[in-house]
Amino acid sequence: MIPALLGLLLLALPAQAQTRQSGYADMGPELRAMQDDDAANPAMLWVREGELLWRMPEGATGKSCADCHGDIKTMAGVAARYPAFSAALNRPVTLAQRINLSRRENQQAAELAPESRELLALTAAIARPSRGQAIAPPDDARLRPFRAAGAALFTQRQGQLNLSCANCHEDNAGRKLAGVTVPQAHPTAYPLYRLEWQSVGSLQRRLRNCLIGTRAEPYAYDAPEYVALELFLMQRAAGMKVETPGVRP
Repeated sequence: MIPALLGLLLLALPAQAQTRQSGYADMGPELRAMQDDDAANPAMLWVREGELLWRMPEGATGKSCADCHGDIKTMAGVAARYPAFSAALNRPVTLAQRINLSRRENQQAAELAPESRELLALTAAIARPSRGQAIAPPDDARLRPFRAAGAALFTQRQGQLNLSCANCHEDNAGRKLAGVTVPQAHPTAYPLYRLEWQSVGSLQRRLRNCLIGTRAEPYAYDAPEYVALELFLMQRAAGMKVETPGVRP
C-alpha cells in the first residue's frame, strides 16, 4: 500500500496505458524542443567539453582517447551496450567507470571523480554518437546475477516511506505527483540536463535523489547497488532509443 502522504499527492487519475515510453513523452512541447535542438539543449555544453577532453593527451603515456579510438564518432553504439562486464575487475561497469578504467590502464592517468564535470562531459560526449540507436544490453551470462540483484532492488521497499522504485514507476506511472507526471523510469537519456539541478547529472545522481526522496540512506557513488540497478533498468528499456544528451524538468 502506498503511504498515506504519497497517496494524497498522487491524483486519483488512472495511470497511462503501460506502453513503454521515455520521460521525453511526459514533457511539454517547450522542453521537448529544447532537447531536440542542439543549439538550445544546455547539455550540449558538456558534450562539447567532452569532445575536447577526448582529444586531450593525459597521464604518463601522453595519449588521448582519440589516439587509440580515433574520431569520437566511432563510439556510436557503445552507450547502448553499457553497463558491460569487465574481465579486469570481474564485475560489471558503467560507461563512466569504463572511462576511468581506460584512464588508469591505458593513459596511466588519475581517475576522474564520480559526478565531476569532466567525467560527465566525457560520458555525454561518448554517448551522443549512439543517439537514436536501440538500447542493446549485452547477452552475457556473467551479467545475469548482477542484473537479478538490480531487479530485486527495484522492487525492494526502502526508507521511512517504505517505497520501492516499482511502487512509483510501475504501479503509478502516468499519474501526477506534486503536479509532475510520474515517469516509467527508463534510462534512455543519461547523462542529461535537469532543470531542477541546473546542470548535467548521471543516472546514479537521479537514483540517489530517489532514495533521499523515500527517506532512505543513499549508496555512495559507484556502489555496486547503483550498477546493478542500471543493468536492470537498461535491460528493462531494451529496444528503446538512446536520447543522450537529454533534458528533463
